[in-house]
Amino acid sequence: MGTGTGLGRVRGLGSARSGTHHWWLQRVTAAANLVLMIWFVVSIVRLPILDHQAVVLWLKSPLVAVPLVLLVLSTFWHLRLGLQTFIEDYVHDEGNKVAVLLLLNAYVFLCGALCVFSILKIAFGGVPA
Repeated sequence: MGTGTGLGRVRGLGSARSGTHHWWLQRVTAAANLVLMIWFVVSIVRLPILDHQAVVLWLKSPLVAVPLVLLVLSTFWHLRLGLQTFIEDYVHDEGNKVAVLLLLNAYVFLCGALCVFSILKIAFGGVPA
């Protein structure tokens, strides 16, 4: 059953056989980013003051640290999905495409891990208030 058949198009199996799944993940992460970013902005605006101590105390709450970690994960996943699409569309040499995708994955993983580590370090008391 080729990708040019009607059944292949209905199932969303494009040439990469994962187009619909990738498209769906981009929409899900975009929706999650919207909800979590609204929560983040409202939470920050509601703080009485924005000095270091107030923000650290705010971040020590599990009701803040968990959604903030989810925001970071969702944002970096969305970034990766979007840049992957861009790379696959515009980098035509297979060797370069693989190399750039590997660099993208490393970048997203390292930056996301650094952000999550920083949030958890504050949340679990690694930074004095």
